[in-house]
Amino acid sequence: MTVMCDGQQTLTTGRAARELELRTGELELATQLGEVRTAAAGADGRPAGAGSLGRRRVPAEEIARLQAEPGFPDALRERIRAVSTTEAAALMGIGPGRAVRLTRAGCLGPVRFYVNRFGAVVWLYLAAEVADFADREPDLLRGNTPAAMRVMLDSGQDWRARQWRSRRIAQLTGQTDDPWEAAAVIAAVLPPEELASVAENPLERSLLRRLRPTLASVITVTPAARESFDRVLTADEFDEVLWYRVHLSRCLERARREDPGRPGHRPPCPPPSPARVSPRAF
Repeated sequence: MTVMCDGQQTLTTGRAARELELRTGELELATQLGEVRTAAAGADGRPAGAGSLGRRRVPAEEIARLQAEPGFPDALRERIRAVSTTEAAALMGIGPGRAVRLTRAGCLGPVRFYVNRFGAVVWLYLAAEVADFADREPDLLRGNTPAAMRVMLDSGQDWRARQWRSRRIAQLTGQTDDPWEAAAVIAAVLPPEELASVAENPLERSLLRRLRPTLASVITVTPAARESFDRVLTADEFDEVLWYRVHLSRCLERARREDPGRPGHRPPCPPPSPARVSPRAF
């Protein structure tokens, strides 16, 4: 089914995936990476506003553009191909252990993840970024690990979840020009107590919860998997939490300035009408 959004024909993501010969997960990643352009749409398929983070549709002209590219659909699939750590190691010609250390140190940022039934997070990386890193940093693939990186890893630091959050937040904020939606994106990765200390107004917190975007579509079938999933979505290190607190504070200042009447969505009650006094005979 196609509908008009902002004067252009658009398709549902399911229909677009079939037209582009992609699996649903592949199309989701392609839209997140900007390889497939989307348009915002409301629940009924009509435009939802220029900055909506809700349902997305794919313009028909975008489908035509991609289908006309040389090498379609293999070229598109290759640009969005995500690989596991073991596959990334093979692409770089190194052992899996070294690849894990490089990813934990933040040399490669994951683009997707899933959680297995044991609660282990499995990270996926963009194959093109893996190949680019190998070409750009050959010294890190061989020889001794740099001292600063070794100290970082020995202290237990792991930047994989942090880098995924950073990438996802950038993707979502780039989809909206609505100040409250932008604030909701930042709020989505803060622990509840940190959010409450920045957004002290309960009406604002309620609005941020209503506008909270979907950060990841991951199936969790066990309590352990759900716990791991929630940990990935939530900032935990002090400096990362502080950065998001500052960023949220600035977003809220902008939202209050540009759209002060938004929290609560309730128009002010009109003043009561003056009481009508019936004439009396004296």
